Amino acid sequence: MRSKLSNGGQGLTDRTSVSKGGDATPVSRKGTIMRIAVAADRHALGREAARLGGTAIREAIAARGAATIVLATGASQFEMLEALCQRTDIDWPRVTAFHLDEYIDLPETHPASFRRYLRERFIAHVPNVGAFHLIDGNAVDLGAEVGRLNGLIDALAIDVVFAGIGENGHLAFNDPPADFDAPEGFKVVTLDAACRRQQLGEGWFPALDDVPPQAISMTIRQIMRGQLVVLSVSGERKAAAVGEAVCGPVTPLCPASILQRHPNCHLFLDPPAAARL
Repeated sequence: MRSKLSNGGQGLTDRTSVSKGGDATPVSRKGTIMRIAVAADRHALGREAARLGGTAIREAIAARGAATIVLATGASQFEMLEALCQRTDIDWPRVTAFHLDEYIDLPETHPASFRRYLRERFIAHVPNVGAFHLIDGNAVDLGAEVGRLNGLIDALAIDVVFAGIGENGHLAFNDPPADFDAPEGFKVVTLDAACRRQQLGEGWFPALDDVPPQAISMTIRQIMRGQLVVLSVSGERKAAAVGEAVCGPVTPLCPASILQRHPNCHLFLDPPAAARL
C-alpha cells in the first residue's frame, strides 16, 4: 500500500532551475522545492515545458525502453501540446499515455470533451503513440471504467505528468477541499461552482447549466507519483491561484499547493500568471 503524503514542510529549500538557452527566467520562492520559471509569453512557456518534458520522455525510453506520461487539457496546454507533438526525436511507439480527467455524460463529439481535445491536439499529430488510455466518461458502468483505469495505471511507473492549475487551485479535477490521501489512481468527483464557472469562462460551454457536475479525475496521490511534474499555467485569471499554490500553505483548500512537496516539479508561467509571485 502506498504511504500517505508527508504532513510536514521541514527540510524544504530554495531550488529553481531551467535549462540554459531556454526562453524562461527562473524565479526563487522560499519554502518550496518547486522550480518556477517565467517565460516571455505563452508560446515560449509551451516550448520550455515541452522541451523539459520531452527530454524526460527520451531519457525514460533510453533507460527502460518505454515511457509513461499523463497529459492535461484546457486552454493553458495548447502551446505545450503543439510543441510536444513536434518532437520528432521521441520514439513515440514506446510511449503509453493517460490523461488527467474527463467529464461524465458529455458526448465525445462535444467541443469540451477532453477525449475530443486530445484526439485533435495530440493523437492526430502523434498517431504512432504506443497506447493512449482515454477516459470514457460515457461508460454505462462508471465503476467498471474507473476500475479499468486503475488496473492499467497501478502497474506502471509514471515518468512525466503534464498538468495545469485551475482558477480555484484545482489539480486535475480535484477541487477544494481536495482529498490528498485517496488511495486509488482515478475516482469520480463532483465539480464545485468555481471550477464550473472556469469552464464557462474559457468558452467551452454556452451556459453554466451546460457544464457537467461530475467527472472522472486522476487523484492527487497518483499525480504525486509522477517522477516529473511539468506545470503550464498562463493568463491573469490564474494569478491568484498560482500565488496561493506557490506562496501559501500546503492545504486541501488549494489542491495544487501539494506540489510544493513534490521533489521534481517545474512550473512554467507567462507574466500575467506570475503577477502574484
